[in-house]
Formats: sequence, structure tokens, C-alpha cells
Amino acid sequence: MPATVPIVKPISQIHLAPGSVMTIPDVSWQEFESILSELGERRSARISYSNRTLEIMVPLPEHELPKDLMSDIVKILLKRTDRRYQPFGSTTFKKEGSAGVEPDACFYIQNYQRVIGCHRLKPDDPPPDLAIEIDVTSKTTLEAYEAIGVPELWIYDRPTLKIYILEDGKYRKCQRSPTFSELDLVQMIPKIVDRSWKVGSYQALEEWERSFS
Repeated sequence: MPATVPIVKPISQIHLAPGSVMTIPDVSWQEFESILSELGERRSARISYSNRTLEIMVPLPEHELPKDLMSDIVKILLKRTDRRYQPFGSTTFKKEGSAGVEPDACFYIQNYQRVIGCHRLKPDDPPPDLAIEIDVTSKTTLEAYEAIGVPELWIYDRPTLKIYILEDGKYRKCQRSPTFSELDLVQMIPKIVDRSWKVGSYQALEEWERSFS
């Protein structure tokens, strides 16, 4: 009887179609770090690692529009309230030995000065003050964000926006963002995103900004 020889193919040579999700269980931290290095930084895929499970996801256009729109909304609101910030996009954030995430978008607000000029994050650098995730093809792993210690997390799962605040190491779902407490973002953002699908992001943002006047 011929022996069965397993075929080992590098992760970087596996091509996933947009909207695809690949889940790999029982991945050690060392293997996770090796896969990150193999995939490199110039890639369209997003990764999430928690409880020894690695998830690799390739976004759809349905994922990208609300991501960019919500990032623009955050920037507009921060400028209107005269607060400085530093966006960090989809940077990889890690908790040594336990978790790794790449938000769809994230912002340093209270801690923005600590990351100005930062080309690579160090272990003692703080997590972003606000992270944004768009759930289309996969669901955000709250445990990974809890391990990393992101104070505020927004998850948009069409047509719903959920806001989570970290308290004693666990997320609590809230109706208001402490960063923008004067606004009902849970109601407002889904309406702007829905409008953008009908008239385009530029016009949807323009109409929304006029409503402030």
C-alpha cells in the first residue's frame, strides 16, 4: 500500500476570492508570527487570531464602502470638535502569545501624540483608542480586541452599528460612544451608509454635514 504524503503549501500561495474566509485551527503563536511574516504587509487579506484560531478574510466592495465612509465620519467629527488624532488604518495589533487583529480602521485620539512618527509599533505602545470593524463575510472576535485592550470598538453589521466599551477587560455594549457622546451614532451612521449606496459617499457625507449647519 503506497504511503500518503501530505502536501504542504505556503499560505502566501493560496489565493482567496473576494468575500472568502479561511479558518485555520490550532495555530501556535510562533506559527501565527511566521504566517504574518510570509503574507507580508502588502496584501488585501485581513487577519484575526484568538484562542489559537487564525482567520484570513478577503474583503468585498460591500465591506470597503462603509469602512471608508465611517473613517471619514470620524475624521469630520474630530475636526469639528477640534480634537487631534492619528489614523492607523489596518495596522496589525498583537498581544504577545494570545491575540492579533487588523481593524478595518482605527484611530489614536487621546494617545495620538505617542504614535506620531511611529513606523513600527513597539510592545509598550498603547492600542488605538477607537477601532472600526465591518462584518460582512466574517464576524469580529471580541476576545481578540479584549486581549489587546482597545478601549472603544465599533462593529457595523449592515444595517446595524454596535458600540462596545472596554470595562475591566470585557466589552460592554453601549448605545452611545464616549468619544462622541452628544450624538446618537447607532441611529445616524447606518442612515448615512444606506444613503451612500443610493447617491454615493461624497453626496451622502455632504448632505450629512449640511445637517449640522
